[in-house]
Amino acid sequence: MAIETLGSMSNILKTGDTKTWTKSADLKLKDPFTLDDATKLNPSNDVSFNEMLLDSIMDVNKLQKDANLAIQKLATGKTKNIHETLLAVEKADIAFRAMNQVRIKVIDAYKEIMRMQM
Repeated sequence: MAIETLGSMSNILKTGDTKTWTKSADLKLKDPFTLDDATKLNPSNDVSFNEMLLDSIMDVNKLQKDANLAIQKLATGKTKNIHETLLAVEKADIAFRAMNQVRIKVIDAYKEIMRMQM
């Protein structure tokens, strides 16, 4: 299913479906609705908000460290795989942005609570 011209690409887009594409590309896709760590969403698990927040911050920190390590390896020539480096940097960036949005929401909630009259 090679794309040779713009016409063949539009034909593939019209007739193909994702199952055919993933089989032809031999992609191993995970089901987005399954979790590797099922304990994270277990309601019987007694995890406080503070613990969950700390775990999330530690995960973001680990992604940042992994991205820094990937950049160092690329800069020193230990690896030539720029794609993995860019993926690590983008994962760290997305995680940091999400964490920053949560921080903003928590601060807004705190300010709202402080404005309440007793």
